Amino acid sequence: MMPTEQLPIWRNDPVQFVRDHFDTDPEPWQADALMAIATGRRVAMKACKGPGKTAVLAWMIWWFLATRPYAKVVATSISQDNLDDCLWAELAKWMQGSPMLRRAFRWTKTRIVNRSSPDTWFASARAWSRQADAAQQADTLAGLHADSLLFVLDEAGGIPEAVMAAAEASLATGGDTKIAMAGNPTDLGGSLHRACVRDRALWRVIDITADPDDPKRSRRVSAQWAREQISRYGRDNPWVLVNVFGKFPPAGSNALLGSEDVATATGRVIRPEHLRGYARVIGIDVALYGDDRTVLFPRQGPAAMRPVILRKTSGAEVAARAARAYQQWNADAVMIDSTGGWAGPIPHILRECGVTVFEINFSGAPIDPRYYNKRSEMWNELAEWVKTRGALPDIAELTRELSEPTYAYQDGRLRLEEKAQLKTRLGFSPDLGDALALTFAMPVMAKRQDGQNPSHYHGPTALDMELEEREPWMSRALLPGRRRRDLLDEEP
Repeated sequence: MMPTEQLPIWRNDPVQFVRDHFDTDPEPWQADALMAIATGRRVAMKACKGPGKTAVLAWMIWWFLATRPYAKVVATSISQDNLDDCLWAELAKWMQGSPMLRRAFRWTKTRIVNRSSPDTWFASARAWSRQADAAQQADTLAGLHADSLLFVLDEAGGIPEAVMAAAEASLATGGDTKIAMAGNPTDLGGSLHRACVRDRALWRVIDITADPDDPKRSRRVSAQWAREQISRYGRDNPWVLVNVFGKFPPAGSNALLGSEDVATATGRVIRPEHLRGYARVIGIDVALYGDDRTVLFPRQGPAAMRPVILRKTSGAEVAARAARAYQQWNADAVMIDSTGGWAGPIPHILRECGVTVFEINFSGAPIDPRYYNKRSEMWNELAEWVKTRGALPDIAELTRELSEPTYAYQDGRLRLEEKAQLKTRLGFSPDLGDALALTFAMPVMAKRQDGQNPSHYHGPTALDMELEEREPWMSRALLPGRRRRDLLDEEP
């Protein structure tokens, strides 16, 4: 049983409840959120990365259970694992800090029940299925009736609208019914965005930021880390907006590169000495036997060479061609698209030939967390290179492939348009662009030559300059879009 003399105080002051039971002093924004749920019916917490929003949701649940006889709470999250590992585990942690709560309630993996009234006084963990239709998703929060009812949605940005609609429908019955949600502002749709933007007048929105200059910033997030992200990426970068400032990313899609950017890069002239110290990398986009092209795209620092284009070839033929190019050009590494197993035996054959090979999964994890996947990261690196210093061969298909892709932001990260969508618009697969993007998959160190460090390497060798008849893509690397004699005669 609860100490009745304290209940009126705690019921009206959840901040005092947290101090008394958990021996902790809420941060300013946490106190705002707690008082908002005490005085209102709808609270939405829009949060930066790592401020402790799940702890606040757990405090709200315990406060509601402890101060309302026969209260019922339903909690859900973006996934069953997230619900189990985050919110439900957080509830168990705070329960251990309160002797009164341990005496009054029993915690299990799916329910928290009042020991004296387990069937009518409880909190329930409920998950929704991603395969379920809207009606089935709505059932997640349906069927509850009580004088005191609280719905809690963690990571609300990814929760379907049907789930939220069921919670909001309960408000029509009146009584002491409340909804609390929290999440990172990663998506420009869904329940959190609607509550914070379109329906903001109906909700008490708590903006949670790690902005080092905001006096109400979350103390849990390192101010030094926040300043580093702002300095590195800029205040307007979507990743910074979401993870540091707790703001929604910009709306809409944009072209990654403009046609003028590509045209400028096509006209750049690179002198041989400007290639000094740069690694020689060949990107290989594989399309065995189909209508798409297999492309070998060489690049050395600021210069992209003319690619080798193969059609309807076997894996052994592609491997043989790549190994010959690697040896003749004295390359440092090959980056090959291994997504979905398309590369087949090619990487193994190349390694048997002494080639340094890196298999790149386009849908794999990026190095930089600002990007949605590896393909998005590589293409963005390619775009920055084109805009600032890159020299491209004059190929009409390449110009179209580079200037056509768009990007949007998902979960606060840049995501490049899917290859299938791009192929539909182009009328052909962007194999040239993907192969060139592969050369940006990871940093590569140039080989030592004649006992010297890469920084002492003096550009193309005599063999490179003699390869025009046999390997035109190699010699064109020295002069994207121009003839070789222009390179030797003109200033950059």
